[in-house]
Amino acid sequence: MLPKPPPVGLPSRLGLRFLKGFLDSGDLQHARALFDESRHRDLRSWTLLISAYTKQGFPMEGVKLYTQLLREGGLKPDKFALLAAVKACGAAADLGKARELHGDVVGFGLQADLLVGNALIDMYGKCRFPDGARSVFDGMPHVDVISWTSVIAAYVSSNRSGEAFAMLREMRISGMRPNSVTLSKVFSICSDTKSLNLGRELHCFAVRNGFEDNIFVCSGLVDMYAKCSSIHQARSIFDSMPRRDAVSWNMMLAASFSNGDCEEAFKLFHRMEAEGVALNLASWNSMICGCVENGRIKQALTLLARMQDFGFKPNKITIASILPACTSLESLRAGKEVHGYSFRQCFMEDMVITTSLLLMYSKCGNLDMSRKIFSAMSNRDIVAWNTMILANSMHGYGGEALALFHEMQKSGMRPNSVTFMGALCGCSHSNLVEEGRKIFHSMSSDYGVMPDADHHSCMVDVLSRAGLLTEAYEFIQKMPLKPTAGAWGALLAGCRVYKNVELGKIAANHLFEIEPENPGNYVLLSNIFVAANLWDDASKIRKIMRDRGIAKEPGCSWIQTKNRIYTFVKGDKRHAQSDQIYGFLREVAEKMRLEGILPDTDSVLQDVDKEEKEELLCSHSEKLAVAFGILNLNGGSSIRVFKNLRICGDCHNTIKFIAMSFGVRITVRDSLRFHHFQDESCSCHDFW
Repeated sequence: MLPKPPPVGLPSRLGLRFLKGFLDSGDLQHARALFDESRHRDLRSWTLLISAYTKQGFPMEGVKLYTQLLREGGLKPDKFALLAAVKACGAAADLGKARELHGDVVGFGLQADLLVGNALIDMYGKCRFPDGARSVFDGMPHVDVISWTSVIAAYVSSNRSGEAFAMLREMRISGMRPNSVTLSKVFSICSDTKSLNLGRELHCFAVRNGFEDNIFVCSGLVDMYAKCSSIHQARSIFDSMPRRDAVSWNMMLAASFSNGDCEEAFKLFHRMEAEGVALNLASWNSMICGCVENGRIKQALTLLARMQDFGFKPNKITIASILPACTSLESLRAGKEVHGYSFRQCFMEDMVITTSLLLMYSKCGNLDMSRKIFSAMSNRDIVAWNTMILANSMHGYGGEALALFHEMQKSGMRPNSVTFMGALCGCSHSNLVEEGRKIFHSMSSDYGVMPDADHHSCMVDVLSRAGLLTEAYEFIQKMPLKPTAGAWGALLAGCRVYKNVELGKIAANHLFEIEPENPGNYVLLSNIFVAANLWDDASKIRKIMRDRGIAKEPGCSWIQTKNRIYTFVKGDKRHAQSDQIYGFLREVAEKMRLEGILPDTDSVLQDVDKEEKEELLCSHSEKLAVAFGILNLNGGSSIRVFKNLRICGDCHNTIKFIAMSFGVRITVRDSLRFHHFQDESCSCHDFW
């Protein structure tokens, strides 16, 4: 239970003590409530709260509070209030407000103060305005090593490395000797901007001036070389360090992962443990993030559990790293646990975390939760909007995707290349041809975004899915770019749906040249021949595949029940409940027959008799997974199944019938999109 805020009429000194108590415990919400209700606000209270907003990652709120201080009048900001406001503005990287604050410093007569001047230089540097930083520096009557370092940092962060190095030489000429902090600061910015040449010059400077054994300088060098992809130089410096702290170890961990050398990273980590290096949260985060980025998802989750066993609480970086793992595993259960933890830790204001949650829920089949989180977001950047537009498109809600597209523009957010991809995908999956044409043509004419190969491929998909195959083919021929596999693949898929043999052969032949090892193209063309009863042609394609050693990817479906994932392949009889599963599907098939719903035997791509075709349909992996889910509902009202290939027409009809008959919501994600079956319909409206 949260503590009850104190009465609002407290004396100034007592109110300040309560305010500090809330801030020291990290309770910014109650601190602000006390501040807003207090009738005795002194300058110290304003300063403390402005600083607290910056420290807790909400610098714009600190800047707004400073503006409120000026507006309300009655109190003149002192040196410490201005320092707090300048630091907040730097953290927010708001150049317009930075200039205003600089004017306030001059107006209040504090431009000659060394601390304030250094803070202004740092603020301009973080706003990527080095000329402003240099202007403040040149106007200061006295400067110190921090002043010089901050101006150098401002130049490097703006990719003006020549001026940064000239400033460093000028610093030496002036008699001011750089210290280890100066060099490590500059090395860190060289790392961020990948300024390898400047970094090497500074390395030579450090050696000539006796800094080669300094732990801060060496750590900066390791980080700089690692982030500039000079891994061998980074490791050489690391190995030669007389002593190493956790920071330098963590840098080498991150460098190994960024180089794709996971085994080396694990060796270093185990060596840290063996040598008694004090592991910190950054060590665990480096390992977890590195594993996720290199596809070692299960190891990342194992490390997360170990980290907590060692007494470390996941922070925002941990959560932002582990959410993609939940997304990759399509583990809704794990994602919900991370969401709950983020909510309890008040991480939901973090844009990276909330956007990752949007993606996780949508990829795990729970679009409703994605929509709730998106609606609750107080601020939305372009990534959040794009994620939500793409999510609705993936789930077949093209109308909603376009509504978001237009709402985004009304909010003042300008669409980018990814936004248009999301909108076009929505048009493709929802048969919104005219809307797709308008959006595609508006890209360059209205927004100055030139359509790339992916946008052209998506437009081919819009036309092909709608059956406009001739127009799609003509569109490809008129493309200003060389058509990619995506464009020809979209046309080939459309030819499969609409049984167009001639255009199918043209598209397939182009694909055989572009990606001769992709089995999907051969399978699609073979399917087109089968649908047209051209069995000899289909047989020739299969022979070509055999001769070239190209194997068709086997169909596979999986479903998570509690903490376990159950996997099914076609004709699977390995499961303990196999008899019940097949018995259930036979009963469903009989009920469908009684209601006049006959098996879609066109989905069987083998030249066998009708009865055998029906038997083959019964054993498709998605049907087996759905049947297993129904048999193990245990009072639940929904199941989610994932498949690596496209769902067939007969399975689509059967799952729709099961959802209606049993009153459950069934979500199936195939290789193209999500299908939400409920009552008597599917979210795709039988268009996929």
